[in-house]
Amino acid sequence: MKQPHSTLRWPVLTALVLTAALGACSRHQDDELTAGQRLDGAIADAKQTARETTADAKQAVSEAETSAARASSDMAITAKVNAALAVDDKLKATQINVDTRDGQVTLTGQAPDATSRERATTLASAVDGVKQVNNQLVVDRNG
Repeated sequence: MKQPHSTLRWPVLTALVLTAALGACSRHQDDELTAGQRLDGAIADAKQTARETTADAKQAVSEAETSAARASSDMAITAKVNAALAVDDKLKATQINVDTRDGQVTLTGQAPDATSRERATTLASAVDGVKQVNNQLVVDRNG
């Protein structure tokens, strides 16, 4: 993962150069400051900007990792619920769509009867990581 350093390098270097140039050219500072003192101030400002940029990048990476972990967890829950439904004799032949978002499972499609509809909720609820089940299954009136 060397890319974040490469991605951050150019904005940080640009900020350093621009800050140094502006600091050296600035006339609103006391005329008593030497060019070296102005340059030192510009470098300090650039370092602060670099620290802030690094902190922002770390936060963005952390948020991306959290989001990826959540999506991965939701995918695992969906797979486990599908597996549990496939093992059930009455539900395995039906087409039930399982959607998971932040641990909340939504079941859509048809169930052969009311008992099987409730069984689908029970099976989904038993999967580790499931916080809530929204059962939108419709009972097949022809079954």
